[in-house]
Amino acid sequence: MSIAERVIWIVLDSVGMGAMPDAGRFGDEGANTIKSAAGACEGFRLPALRRLGYGNIDGMEGVMPVDSPIGCYGRLSELSNGKDTTIGHWEMIGIETKEPFPTYPDGFPETIVDAFIREAKLPGILGNTVASGTVIINALGDEHLSTKKPIIYTSADSVFQIAACEDIYPPERLYEICRIARRLLTGENNVARVIARPFVKEGDAYVRTANRRDFSRKPDAENLLTYLKEAGQSVYAVGKIEDIFDGVGITDAVHTKDNMDGMDKTMEALDLVKKGVIFTNLVEFDSKWGHRRDAKGYAEGLMAFDERLSALMERLLESDVLVITADHGCDPAFQGTDHTREYVPVLYYGQRLKSGVNLHTGASFADIGCTVAELLGVKQPKVGESVVKRIK
Repeated sequence: MSIAERVIWIVLDSVGMGAMPDAGRFGDEGANTIKSAAGACEGFRLPALRRLGYGNIDGMEGVMPVDSPIGCYGRLSELSNGKDTTIGHWEMIGIETKEPFPTYPDGFPETIVDAFIREAKLPGILGNTVASGTVIINALGDEHLSTKKPIIYTSADSVFQIAACEDIYPPERLYEICRIARRLLTGENNVARVIARPFVKEGDAYVRTANRRDFSRKPDAENLLTYLKEAGQSVYAVGKIEDIFDGVGITDAVHTKDNMDGMDKTMEALDLVKKGVIFTNLVEFDSKWGHRRDAKGYAEGLMAFDERLSALMERLLESDVLVITADHGCDPAFQGTDHTREYVPVLYYGQRLKSGVNLHTGASFADIGCTVAELLGVKQPKVGESVVKRIK
């Protein structure tokens, strides 16, 4: 018996809220994404999120509490061994990652590179190093144009990133060579994601376009999304959700250009999905402001989302439940350019739920998946604990 007919589940990609106790193990002690964003923008305000209880969450800094929140609110620890998009999202749907995905601080081995060049019929590659994407395309862009060699790079995350100018490698050709890389990266080299990073030249600079695509390793088939699909319910993926799960458990998907397009498509999905989950990832917090360490832009992005959130809430039905969370941190004022190991906020709101319930600190992101499963009346994931009894 379901409690809700539909869950609108929004992941604010990288909007963490303070270092977890084990953050030092990841080099992230002292990180706090929301606090850093809030401190970088005079007049920072999030009225819709605050009304739901965002500022009332235990340990929240940078967002003031309200006297009577209308939502249920808390924060979640990450159980898995990592701090990236794939691991965070997988944990939400009930998959714990105990062993970290492979990373390549010295670049990818020759055996992988040689096989990739041969299978993809490339003239060679450039880069093969740890780098910031916006920096490496400008450092190697001219050579890329003259040699037609794609730029390969990685980061502290488990990623094989392929950057190419759209005039040399149109997006579909770039996606094709990404699929080849994905097929080759198996076994001990089974990276979390192969990422297509198309760019164009604007004046004297190279600029990434919105045609990014992620090609993820396949998740365990036993997860919340497959349970929903098997039960005949919709799993409507907005943004890079389809890519994160390599399509597993997804019934419909739309990709997005930016956060506002993501909110537009989430609103459009309200007219399309009657039973199940609308699952949205808003990636610009991470890709545009977090990794680029743009704290002011991050704050402005949060305020822009908050404005759209108010409009979304006005469209919710009596049988809907809204869930807002994040998948890791990416502190825009922290050292380096990588993700940060942080708690993530979680908010639940719906007319059938209680208001003002402090859920304190949950042990796993998977608590969301278990809660959504119980709300929609489907099989529970193996990891996590539902909070329905506390919020209903």
